[in-house]
Amino acid sequence: MSFLQMFACAALALVLYTAVLIGLENSIIFHPSSYPEGDWDASRYGLTPEDVIFHAEDGVALHGWFFPTANARATLLWFHGNAGNISHRLDNIQRLQSLKINIFIFDYRGYGKSEGKANEQGIYLDSQSAYNYLTQTRKIDPRQLILFGRSLGGVCAIETARTHPSAGLIVESTFTSAKDMAKEIFPFFPIGWALRSKLNAEENIAQSTVPKLFFHGSEDEIVPFQLGEKLYSKAKGPKDFYSIEGAGHNDTYIVGGKAYIDRLDSFINSVLKSQKKD
Repeated sequence: MSFLQMFACAALALVLYTAVLIGLENSIIFHPSSYPEGDWDASRYGLTPEDVIFHAEDGVALHGWFFPTANARATLLWFHGNAGNISHRLDNIQRLQSLKINIFIFDYRGYGKSEGKANEQGIYLDSQSAYNYLTQTRKIDPRQLILFGRSLGGVCAIETARTHPSAGLIVESTFTSAKDMAKEIFPFFPIGWALRSKLNAEENIAQSTVPKLFFHGSEDEIVPFQLGEKLYSKAKGPKDFYSIEGAGHNDTYIVGGKAYIDRLDSFINSVLKSQKKD
């Protein structure tokens, strides 16, 4: 086989490999667990959530849990990551009870008890609908609403913050864009240009003016620490970046411990005071 033939075969193999990856794009990005998979007994954590059914703009029925707190000072709208469902976040939610806030966490389409199948535009619609549920149905003042997104959920929180008012934005373990993540996952195959999903948090964060708090584990094995730093660098102030030393991608709230909770508490206090001044 000549050099040109070998080169042609290699090029064809690369094209086919790229085509397969693109064809499986949503399967690579989204890893939903549908009901009944998960831990749906919130009482084991001393929690009593309200079951919520609401609808996205395109009619897809979505499910969430609202965790009320007596005399809550604010409400946290939680955008979870790309794997599992809301039932996998109960331990984390239980650890946030000391913050004296309501928490609303919901499943994107295709996750948990929510209908449909996940894709980029769909999860944005779901995120906006969750925001609308809180502000329109529950009549929660946006000045007392904190948007919190972890990993892929950070992309959704940032997209929501770009177009909807809130008191503040918390971004944890989040990447800059699908293109940047593709470089990390497939360093020898430049497929970023062909991705349909953009997940461009880097561009959207530059358009958000609310106060921001960034968390990232120094040992994050999924979203490299440097991507978290890059995302932070693109954000407008006021902003703060908190490195959780020794934490990976999914254990930030565990490794962070009391210091993590204290940082959340301080940020919430700060943004609520700022809203009162305005």
